[in-house]
Amino acid sequence: MTYRRSLAGGALSGVGLAAFVDEVVFHQLLHWHHFYDRSTPDVGLVSDGLFHAGGWLAMVAGLFVYADLRRRGGPLRPAWWSGVCLGLGGFQLYDGTVQHKLLRLHQIRYEVDPRPYDWTWNVVAVLFLLAGALLWRRARRTARGGAR
Repeated sequence: MTYRRSLAGGALSGVGLAAFVDEVVFHQLLHWHHFYDRSTPDVGLVSDGLFHAGGWLAMVAGLFVYADLRRRGGPLRPAWWSGVCLGLGGFQLYDGTVQHKLLRLHQIRYEVDPRPYDWTWNVVAVLFLLAGALLWRRARRTARGGAR
């Protein structure tokens, strides 16, 4: 039970972290895009606000799971970090493939060749997914051995 809850809480926190970094860096600081760019700038700003709220809900939910696990003896740390990496990488790969390419809600950047940005975005996502998978293997071994 601790293993699965640690993995799930970490994944929620990873999604929240990825959404936070995406929103702050690409939407607010660099002004490269909004969550939804197929309408007016006002709609884009509202979509950013909803996206930001959703990311923070994921983060808060993940931290509530973490707090509950701490109260019950602590999370299984390799499973927690595996979940963080899997959530972060999964969110980023979903964003880069489904939202950017399939649904065309927005691109990473406009008025430049998007391919280097797309490749970088998706390669980083895959690296997080690989790190999460490696940590997941370690977490499964740790869970079988009963160590935290």
